[in-house]
Order: sequence, then structure tokens, then C-alpha cells
Amino acid sequence: MTEANKKEQITTKIWTEVAEADNPFAAATCYCSGFDVYGDLLGNASYIEYLYLLFKLEPPTEQQKKLLEGLAIALANPGPRDHSVRAAMNAGVGGSTRASALIAAVAVGAGNLGGGREVYNAVHYWEQCGTQLSNWEEMIKNPPVEERVDVWVPMEHAPGFDPNGTSCATPVRQSLSYLADIGCSEKLNWLDQNREILEGYASAPLAMSGVAAAVMHDLELTPDQSEMLFILLRLPGAAVHALEQEGLGWRRYPFFGDGLKLQEYHSAESGE
Repeated sequence: MTEANKKEQITTKIWTEVAEADNPFAAATCYCSGFDVYGDLLGNASYIEYLYLLFKLEPPTEQQKKLLEGLAIALANPGPRDHSVRAAMNAGVGGSTRASALIAAVAVGAGNLGGGREVYNAVHYWEQCGTQLSNWEEMIKNPPVEERVDVWVPMEHAPGFDPNGTSCATPVRQSLSYLADIGCSEKLNWLDQNREILEGYASAPLAMSGVAAAVMHDLELTPDQSEMLFILLRLPGAAVHALEQEGLGWRRYPFFGDGLKLQEYHSAESGE
């Protein structure tokens, strides 16, 4: 292979393309981890199966497919109380572009409070603690130092738990119970059985981010992959709430209530 040909190669294990005979810039065949996307996967694989293939470069088992599908439904719409969804709604009602609404949701939903970085840290906890309560107690009470202090401030609460919660929310308990059951997962069942003990260590109830981290770890995703996938799976809710609020306008913004009162403006120059 010549030096010029080497420079033309795209380095990726994920994707391979065969160009059209009459156009080297258009793909005739696309392979994802060896699978013909448009000739084989399209029409035969579900979106969840394809999503798993993109991240893991191998098809999911039936159990893994159901587990990821259940998690995707649980995360798809965090609801308008969630910070990332609120950010998208603010963009929508303020007249920003639709792309800006999604970017706002990603930016706000990427952080340490119920966001992608929290899931990243929680998956790290799973990697180091496994299903040993003593390890979890030590990790929660003596958390490790953040590796990227130039970007991320230290966590102010145990990752995967809600520092503002008073008890474990019903959707969190329902999601954990369902996912533990369909996944036949030792780790998820262990979390379900020991949830209250862990909540005692954290002095906070389990959050949806904690459930997501357990599932991601069970799917053998790395912390980096888990962070990305968590942010991605929550975007549908942000998108639809932003569109809805854009249509409703600021007068019907759900969190104003009676707290916003408008007064007529009187100009001092006009004497009105």
C-alpha cells in the first residue's frame, strides 16, 4: 500500500463502506461491525438491537435486548421537572432554534446532578464495588477524587442517588423491579434487594441515574459509553417538550403559575 493510500484509510472498527461505482463519495454498501446495514439489518433488526451493535460491535442476546429496550423506555422522557428537559423547554419558549433546544438539553443533562457524568461515576462504582456491601459503604463514605478536576467539580453526593429526594420515587422502584426481573440479572436483583441499605449509606434515595448505571454495567458498557448512551436516550423527551412549549408560548409556561405578574409600563417622558 502506498503512502497516499494509507492516508485515505478511515480508521474505525465500527463502520465500513464500499463506494458506488460511479461516485467515490457515495456509499453503495455500509457495514456496521460486519453487518450490511441496508441490505441485512434494515427490516430484520430493531432499533434497540442496532443501537447495541453500534456500541458493542456485536448483536445483543435476547436478554440484553429486552434490558436495553426497558431502560430506553424508562429514560426516554424524564419529564418537565428534569433540568435537561426544562433547558430544552426554555429554549423552545424563548424562540431559539430546534437544534439549540437539544443542545441545551445535552449541556444541562451532562452534569453531576442526575446527568451523564453522574452515570459515568456510578458505573465506575459498580466496576470497583460489584455486589459487596462493604465496598459500597467505603466508596460512598470515602469517594474517590474526581479525575478531571479541570472540567468537573467534585461530586457533592453519592452518584446514582438523589440528594434532594426524601424517599425512592415510584418510577425508580418500578423501573428497577421490572429491569431486574426481565434481565434475570444478579446485579440488578442485588440492587433491588439492597437498595434501602445503600440509601442509608448515601443518606439519599436511589435515583433513575443509579438504575441506569446498574443496567449499563450489566450490559458491559464502559463508563464512557454509559455516559454517552444515557444522554442520548433522554433526548426524545427534551425534544417533544421543547416543541410543545414553543407552540404554547411563555404565557402557558408550566412553572410560572401565579408567580409571574405583568404590569403596564409607563414612560416617564410621556407622563403616562
